[in-house]
Amino acid sequence: MIRISVWQRILICVFLIGVVIGDNKSYAASMSYAECSFAGMPANICYQQQQYYARNTNTKNIATISTVKQPTKQVTKPTANKVTTQTTSKVKAPVVTVSAPNQEQVIRTVKVVATGYTAGYESTGKKPSHPEYGVTYSGVKVKRDKNKISTIAADPKVFPLGSILYIPGYGYGVVADTGSAIKGRKIDLYFATTKQVYKEWGKKSVEVQVIRRGNGKCTEKMLRSLGQAIETYKSLPSFVLEKSI
Repeated sequence: MIRISVWQRILICVFLIGVVIGDNKSYAASMSYAECSFAGMPANICYQQQQYYARNTNTKNIATISTVKQPTKQVTKPTANKVTTQTTSKVKAPVVTVSAPNQEQVIRTVKVVATGYTAGYESTGKKPSHPEYGVTYSGVKVKRDKNKISTIAADPKVFPLGSILYIPGYGYGVVADTGSAIKGRKIDLYFATTKQVYKEWGKKSVEVQVIRRGNGKCTEKMLRSLGQAIETYKSLPSFVLEKSI
């Protein structure tokens, strides 16, 4: 039996403690042949232990490395700057348009040539200082209101004074005036300025709808009544037409 001296026992204890604790596995795995012989261990056993510890140490290290989660790098996307665009625009008030008469109200449809005129000198030969400036043949003041009613000129033989017409693109008009150049199927539509005549109308061929044949007169009371009715109903109801004549 091989007798193990004290210092050999100490070396063996140190070796075993390193194996149990695991802190010095690399030392055990890297023992050389000389160290094994010095500790009194056979060479083949020392080699097997070196291989065993080498395999377990590498496997554990590999396992440890593979299970360690790498810190995730958080990438913060740059936030796009919000660009606020302010648009300044003039908002126009809504234009109130009148409705065309119902078909049962239309007495007849007449195709006419419609022109525009003003109360000024270029149309009537009168200046603002004239006592009859802006006064129609029927005696009422010229009037233009596309959302209510306007005064127009026509040939009394075709459209008697007081006749109520609906002119597409112009609105409701009452025959309140006449003119030397307005003969036959011609009508003259009143505008406040010559600029409006050229910009808004000019000269057109239109089909007008006659909804009431006049009795030869037109009054301010009639114009007010018709204007209030259109303002209220956006058209001319039949009961208003009956009362207006």
